[in-house]
Amino acid sequence: MIRPIGLRLVAAMIAAFLAFSAAASAQDEPERSITHIAGDLYRFQNQFHYSVFLVTPDGIIATDPINADAASWLKAELDTRFGVPVKYLVYSHDHADHIAGGEVFADTATVVAHENARVQIAGENRPTAVPDLTFTDRMTLRLGGKTVELIYLGLGHSDNSIVMLFPEERALFAVDVVTVNRLPYQDLRNNFVEHWIEGLKLIESLDYDILVPGHGVVGVPSDVAAHRKYIEDLRGQVLTHMRGGKTVDEIKALVDLGKYKDWGQFGAWSLLNVEGMYRHLSLYRRGN
Repeated sequence: MIRPIGLRLVAAMIAAFLAFSAAASAQDEPERSITHIAGDLYRFQNQFHYSVFLVTPDGIIATDPINADAASWLKAELDTRFGVPVKYLVYSHDHADHIAGGEVFADTATVVAHENARVQIAGENRPTAVPDLTFTDRMTLRLGGKTVELIYLGLGHSDNSIVMLFPEERALFAVDVVTVNRLPYQDLRNNFVEHWIEGLKLIESLDYDILVPGHGVVGVPSDVAAHRKYIEDLRGQVLTHMRGGKTVDEIKALVDLGKYKDWGQFGAWSLLNVEGMYRHLSLYRRGN
């Protein structure tokens, strides 16, 4: 026979196990949310990735699906909250961490991307829907009295990155080419620096009030110039020391990025940024 104290102990152990299991399950659940930006434009968060969508009476213009699970969650939320289907799905570029899962919306949506993105998506067999509609420099999508302007940035973060301008909401969605008061990602892999700088200058020439990056917090147009100046500063310093014959380890100690010490990921990524810039200039700089 089990004594009462034994029963209480067993019950306590079971309760503790269930509480632990619930906590572990909650930790496994990705952080997801939908927030309002302006007008009929909303931002979708899945962990550290963000996309946007525009709601119209005739349907929704959605952007990067992020992954199949995130896209399925978003599709269910859109149906519950707005009751209209996604009519267009626009990819910012071909990288799978942003555009996987496009097949979730392919039953109702025309998938749109730059023509180079379609080549990469099909060629690399990305886990997403292949674009149905492509363009070269600019394209305007119209739906339910709303417009979205798609603008090609040239060779920068990829050979197919675009930004999406929402004129009525005065907002711009830009993925992986700019963040707000945060260093560029790790060692700058996939970035053609000089073209990247020119792409940022193009963004600076556009007319909008709200900058919505694919990672991090929402900002304003002046944040684009700040990001560009950081890249130019980093490039200039690394190039100067390379011309002085310094090694990459010596340059990591010499480059002074202290004015950016309050930016996000400074401690984790600043030296990686230097390494990435050194690698880029080693490959593409034409020295004497």
